[in-house]
Amino acid sequence: MDHMNNESSPAPGSTPHAEPTPALPNQEAGHRPCPIHEFAMCFTSSTRGARLARRLVSHRLDSWGHPYISEANETLALFTSELAANAVRHGHVAGRDFHVRLTETDGRRRTLRVEITDTRAERVPLLSSQEPPGDEESGRGLLIVARLASRWAVGPRVGGPGKTVWAELWLPRESAVPSRNSQFPANA
Repeated sequence: MDHMNNESSPAPGSTPHAEPTPALPNQEAGHRPCPIHEFAMCFTSSTRGARLARRLVSHRLDSWGHPYISEANETLALFTSELAANAVRHGHVAGRDFHVRLTETDGRRRTLRVEITDTRAERVPLLSSQEPPGDEESGRGLLIVARLASRWAVGPRVGGPGKTVWAELWLPRESAVPSRNSQFPANA
């Protein structure tokens, strides 16, 4: 049975769920480091689904050695919250879920990446650096992501209609600390 919250890393050379990351210097063209941690799950396209996605991403990061109160955990939870809220508000298709994928890679740069995929290909977020007028109730989420992320982008969904919005945070080498939950094998 194929479970959606798969924690296993893909086989080397397997196709990632989003657009390939451009090769970094000293890497072979097209080579992307294999994740050392991966979490993926589908969520209902609702505010409850977006809230659950944020909480599970934060919990998973804690179990990977990025404590709840760390800058990395808080930043990735914020990315997840903003991108999932956009998927619910702008990418909702009746009867369709949105998908979250969280990875940590340890290539040339240690990287945390969150990807949010929805099924609305025609509603692509604008890559604007202009802030909405002060009285607008929305329009600031992607500006926050753009300012905090090391990189972020939008690409077509692989294997179906829709789009994937992703954001990365590059970490200093010594950023991960053993989690208090790591002593339990089920949480590793």
